[in-house]
Amino acid sequence: MNITAIRGFNDILPGDSDVFRLIESEAGRVFSSYGYSEIRLPVVEKTELFSRSIGETTDIVEKEMYTFPDRHGDSLTLRPEGTASAVRAYIEHKLYTLPVAKLYYTGPMFRCERPQKGRYRQFYQVGAECLGDDSPRADAEALSMLMTFFERIELKGATLQINSLGCARCRPAYKERLKAFLAGRVEGLCENCRRRVGANPLRALDCKGHGCIEATKDAPSIIESLCRPCSGHFDSVMAHLRLSGVEARINARMVRGLDYYTRTTFEIIAEGLGSQNAVAAGGRYDRLVAELGGPETPCFGFAVGMERLALIIREGVPVRPLGVFIALGSPAEEKGAALLKEWRDKGLKLIEDFSAGQLKNRMKRADRLGARYVVILGPDELGQGVVTFKDMASALQEKLPWDGVPGRVLQGTTGAVES
Repeated sequence: MNITAIRGFNDILPGDSDVFRLIESEAGRVFSSYGYSEIRLPVVEKTELFSRSIGETTDIVEKEMYTFPDRHGDSLTLRPEGTASAVRAYIEHKLYTLPVAKLYYTGPMFRCERPQKGRYRQFYQVGAECLGDDSPRADAEALSMLMTFFERIELKGATLQINSLGCARCRPAYKERLKAFLAGRVEGLCENCRRRVGANPLRALDCKGHGCIEATKDAPSIIESLCRPCSGHFDSVMAHLRLSGVEARINARMVRGLDYYTRTTFEIIAEGLGSQNAVAAGGRYDRLVAELGGPETPCFGFAVGMERLALIIREGVPVRPLGVFIALGSPAEEKGAALLKEWRDKGLKLIEDFSAGQLKNRMKRADRLGARYVVILGPDELGQGVVTFKDMASALQEKLPWDGVPGRVLQGTTGAVES
């Protein structure tokens, strides 16, 4: 039996998990400061939830969902995205009795698509949903919050691209314009877009196939087809973004791959990922709550792809250095237990070496463990109230008082002389 992970289901190893934890913790801090509260959503939902919300003709529903029957014959699906689940919870638990519900979540999503750099079949997202506010200021605030989050984790080169998809009043007319435009270019479209052009021509604008990009490069802009309320909403969003100091570039080709979006849609792209460079995306979805059985509720939300984000920021994420504690003799082990607890309480990442043998061999073991520091407590050190402290990177060592170890490790320098 070949014991390996299923293709596209990725292990997040130590080191990488530090980056994920930073993303999650900073998102929680920033989003909470804007009044968002965490919600924990189930991984499995009824298939109908996603087919109704995402759209029957989307790639996700047609080709990418992990769907299976349970023992009772009900069709279940591993969630491919978080918004539909958040809306289901909003309706089920009557959160609409609140004037506005601001929710955020983290966790795995699942799509059966081709694995590639920063994109897996099980992938992780941080998402946020503002339910119950139709103001363009709510759109701008959520986007400002997201850009603040990227600043906190020191993401470089993030660019906000924004568009409007209009509403049920103006989008049908645009779809007819787009259909007429595509009628003479059908041969250049991929098979999927040719099949779907009659029911949902906007999918051709979202397609990443070279032929579809070329065929639609001169397509009419949806911005030019917006009704007056949608145009006013979009102009107001842009104005409030400027007031918040957030730069945004209009991208009239961006339609997103989900059917529930209305009005504002956006992507945030970043450097260092090649063509698959979107690290966050979302927009307004004012019809979804009602379509899933709840009251008419305006909403705005987004999701952040954690794997792609981690690829970019991982080099700049501070990792607590590992230290190995070596006690020489029973008295040192007894004192060492108390010292280890004290040092760990102050934030140090320490493991105790339980192996026996010569100090030289134990130092080699510490090196194989990847320890940055080694702390040695023997009979001499015990009598003097010190430890021998060695920086494995520089091979420098010194004597430190017991209460001086945390500061030395957290500062990341030894100030030692070569041994």
